[in-house]
Amino acid sequence: MSAPTVASLLDDLDAERAAVMAIVRELPRASWTLPTRAEPWTVRDQVAHLGWFDGAFARAISTPDDFAAERDAITDLEGFVDRTLADVPEVGPAALAYWQDAARAFDRAARACDPTARLPWYGPPMSLRSGITSRIMETWAHGTDIADAVGARLAPTDRLRHVADIAVRARAQGYRVRGMAVPDVPVRVELTGPSGEVWTWGEGASDVVRGDAEEFCLVLVRRRHVDDTALQVTGDAAREWMLVGQAFAGTPGKDPVRA
Repeated sequence: MSAPTVASLLDDLDAERAAVMAIVRELPRASWTLPTRAEPWTVRDQVAHLGWFDGAFARAISTPDDFAAERDAITDLEGFVDRTLADVPEVGPAALAYWQDAARAFDRAARACDPTARLPWYGPPMSLRSGITSRIMETWAHGTDIADAVGARLAPTDRLRHVADIAVRARAQGYRVRGMAVPDVPVRVELTGPSGEVWTWGEGASDVVRGDAEEFCLVLVRRRHVDDTALQVTGDAAREWMLVGQAFAGTPGKDPVRA
């Protein structure tokens, strides 16, 4: 597959946001305080997180020097992430409106940005395409948390290819945050997307992860234990990756437990 354009990535991000927003838009007030798997975050906290970081990325694009100064002043990133929730309105519909405003700011900034730019972030600088892809991944991952909490279903789409791709490219991340050596054994990934299309990475490797794209993505955003999926995992390196891998930056948090 050729590299997606900035415009197509933004269209997919908008579609993923719309799917999550549709779930929360009609929630009764009490549902906004339901706990999610990311304890102690509630549904409202998940929406607040998505909105705050869409806004943060808009600032990273539009005012990169100011963003970098703000970032460099952070001494405790995990604590900082939790503190950002206090900047978002508490009432559910107001939190949704905050996210909608931040999403529009992100889209305006991204569409005006030089597609070759390197952008500051809380980890290493990234390209605009990688930044948008990371927002798709975050929106989908936190959207599944929200859907699970309220008893809804975030229907899988072929937008999961973006999530799977960033998960494959970030294979080393889970090892690094645990202080583990990154193995030099390649792993082939063969996934079936919701449309039935087969996506592959890592030609020729003997270690293989094969199966459903949604399950693979859930494992690598650390929402599901690999042993609770039907994924076929062949080889020690592939098995270890499925236990420690993560598609996102930062600390891994609690390991998924068997259902």
